[in-house]
Order: sequence, then structure tokens, then C-alpha cells
Amino acid sequence: MPFKKVKGDITKMKTDAVVNAANSQLLRGGGVCGAIFAAADSPKLQEECLRKAPCPPGQAVVTDAYGLEAKYIIHTVGPVWKGGGHGEEKVLRSAYRSALEAAAEKNCGSVAFPLISSGIYGYPREEALRTAEETIEDFLKDKDDMEVYLVLF
Repeated sequence: MPFKKVKGDITKMKTDAVVNAANSQLLRGGGVCGAIFAAADSPKLQEECLRKAPCPPGQAVVTDAYGLEAKYIIHTVGPVWKGGGHGEEKVLRSAYRSALEAAAEKNCGSVAFPLISSGIYGYPREEALRTAEETIEDFLKDKDDMEVYLVLF
């Protein structure tokens, strides 16, 4: 059950997949999303994203990595924080689980996550971190062949 928190640049992670904290339309955004698009071949990535959009909150979509060290980019949509009483934690858990399941379907041995929804979506960082850790650790109980990195900045 290898799970590690690391500091660094998610776009430079040498993993089979990197997870993008995406918006539902899978458009280039700011924060982690903007960094991933900037590091990849942005026009090709955007073209594939447009074909696969929309992606509802809590779900995930896989694209090629287009020049990143990874093989795949897994785009998952987290919740916008609205105070905590609107099912945000359930959607956040689903976003992590959907991305992990997508990585498993692609036979990824390693995957790097950002702290989903903790930037412009306003999810409180400590709560987002707790939810990420719990969801990833729970998933890995049955998967001893996947390394997961939570890349913090």
C-alpha cells in the first residue's frame, strides 16, 4: 500500500498517470490545471478534452499525456466548496475514487494527485487533505500494486 505525500511539481512526476484537477468542461484553467496544460502539448490535449467533455463532478476522464513524463492524464472534477453542507465531501471522495479506478483500468503502477478542490474551488485545505488521505488509503487496501503520490505545493 505505497502512499506518499511529496512536495513538488506534479507536471514533472515520473508516474504512469498524473491527475488533473479539472473543470466539468475539461477546458484549460488556472492552478494545477493550467500548469498541466502548459507543460503538455496544449492544443492536442485540449482537442482530446473537448471530445470527451463534459465530465460531471466526482467523475474522471482519461487522456494521453501529450509530452508529460506520464503516460496518461486523468482529469477529475472536484466540488466547489459551498460551506460543507452540500455534499462536497461525498463528491470529493468520488473524484479521488473515480481517478484511482481509471488508473487501475489503465494498469497504472503509479499515479500522482494534486490536492483536488483546495485551490480556486475553495475547499478548506486541511479537510481536503484528510479526505484525500482517507480515500486513497481505503482504495489501496485492496491494491498492493499501485503507488500513489499526493503532490503538495
